[in-house]
Amino acid sequence: MDGDLLPIGQFARLSRLSVKQLRHYDELGLLVPAHVDADSGYRYYRRAQARQALSIGLLRSLDVPLPVIAEVLSGATDALGGVRETLEAELARRRRTLAALERVMADGLPAPAVRVSTEPARPVAMARESAAGAADVARATSAAIARLMRALSFTGPLTGPLTGPPQLIGLFPIELDDSSFEVRAALVLDHVSAAEPWQQAGLSVEVLPGGTFAGATHVGPYDQISLTAHAVLAWCAERGHPLRGPIREVYVSDPATTEPDRLVTHLMIPLEERP
Repeated sequence: MDGDLLPIGQFARLSRLSVKQLRHYDELGLLVPAHVDADSGYRYYRRAQARQALSIGLLRSLDVPLPVIAEVLSGATDALGGVRETLEAELARRRRTLAALERVMADGLPAPAVRVSTEPARPVAMARESAAGAADVARATSAAIARLMRALSFTGPLTGPLTGPPQLIGLFPIELDDSSFEVRAALVLDHVSAAEPWQQAGLSVEVLPGGTFAGATHVGPYDQISLTAHAVLAWCAERGHPLRGPIREVYVSDPATTEPDRLVTHLMIPLEERP
């Protein structure tokens, strides 16, 4: 056998990987031994493979997934762009979480005044978007609202202008988990308009049900609305109201002209009518 070959244990120490990792990388075809003994099944590696092994270890320390590492080792360094985007998104999520935590540390657990109100049914134009999970809600909501606003600019002359600024409402399931779910955004209309122009824009004209709601006002960034939602959900639970959705977010402020800390949003949770 070639004297340049090293047994797996010695190569593991040289490459700063474990024997278990080397076996796994062999199974994936990521780092194949230079020789496998036909009788014993022992794996042997050349010293020149240490650079590749160390590169794998470096990329794993940077949270690069193994399939992407395989692409990088084959010369496709542009494959790291997707990993960078994923890490940036995770970093942004962590920063939002930190900001919410700091708000709780400064102000305590949220306890806004909860009010009970009766809302009428309203005609709305509705946009739907699929969210891949809780972390995807902001993107899905923004996409749905953008579709509504684009459609409004085209349908306005056909359906008549709104008498005031656009009133936008987000509708979300009570439970946001890691599975996919539907996010809806509604634009309140002055009257039930002809549906065809909205349908051409991929929207529908519907009647948003009225009813009795428990609500509170959230002042601050949209990504901290969950703090106010916590307070309203706790209020409902203490009074024995079954938790049902969808949760409504009525957007009062224009985010294009309002600082994030001053954004006003009315949060509303439907209450079942008691006999």
